[in-house]
Amino acid sequence: MKLTPENFEKIVFNFQSLKPILVVGDLGIDKYTYGEVKRISPEAPVPVLEVQKEWNKLGLAANVSDNLKSLEVPSTLCGVIGDDSRANLMEHLLEERGLKTWGLIRDASRHTTYKERVTTATQQICRVDYETKDSLNEDVAKRVFARINEFSNSHSGVIIEDYGKGLFSENLCQKIINDFKDKNLLVAVDPSRSTPPMWYKGATLLKPNRLESNMMVEALGHFKERKLETIAEILVDKLQLEKIIITLGADGMAMLDTKLDGQLKIIPTAANEVFDVSGAGDTAIAAISSALISGASLEEAAWVGNCAAGVVVRKRGTALCSKQELRDYYGNLFKLMQ
Repeated sequence: MKLTPENFEKIVFNFQSLKPILVVGDLGIDKYTYGEVKRISPEAPVPVLEVQKEWNKLGLAANVSDNLKSLEVPSTLCGVIGDDSRANLMEHLLEERGLKTWGLIRDASRHTTYKERVTTATQQICRVDYETKDSLNEDVAKRVFARINEFSNSHSGVIIEDYGKGLFSENLCQKIINDFKDKNLLVAVDPSRSTPPMWYKGATLLKPNRLESNMMVEALGHFKERKLETIAEILVDKLQLEKIIITLGADGMAMLDTKLDGQLKIIPTAANEVFDVSGAGDTAIAAISSALISGASLEEAAWVGNCAAGVVVRKRGTALCSKQELRDYYGNLFKLMQ
């Protein structure tokens, strides 16, 4: 492992003193309805869940801000919600977590994204989604960029968290990327597989998973390419990226940094027990971005993100990684790898 205990502690210690990171993305709420199935419904061949517990959790890009908060990194969340009861719930959940709500823009023509997962101790029975995926109208899009523009001077970087729910357009992505790059600030992108890759052109860091990276190079005209090294090189070249991390699930993370040797490196996964991968990508981008802004190299930042993801996949549902959990996980992993 290239990340020494001394460097790890220096990176993590710096988290609390960073200027806020701006998180721009599709916002949502994750609801969990948990219970036990003891019988099949007499009305239809479906299980009857006897509900034991329900809870709501910040989801989508809001989960990135929630993870930053858990890591003691300040952030501002910016995105569009509806003008409905779930928008009120979103603001309440943010305030409960001590997160700012001034970056939220209401749009009465949209639903606030709300995903309900119905689960037992052993499996998810179903998921019910309430959402609007239409593109923003011109007026709302202008309001979004005006709000982002207000924040850019007071933030240390931006995370574009794209879930393909209609917030982003090529114009908005490029305005954000150019604005922050002009100020020499980090632009990290967690992409959507449904978004044209060229919308992300010029970002500092792109963090797709393996499937997303395959789909992105296909969209760029490379239909049969499956070699990981070539995929990374194509994305870096065509999208004019400085850095890329491709998450590989159980196989770890692959990364390439054009500011170093430009060679693809792979680190193994830090996860030794996987219960639920929901939201692990949100945790990873939060930790990786924080580490890079704190002065970490790309490989060091990948290890930090790797460990943070290792913490949350051991938990049920959309989960968080605290700074102490991150320290403990890294400490145990470092001992094992010696």
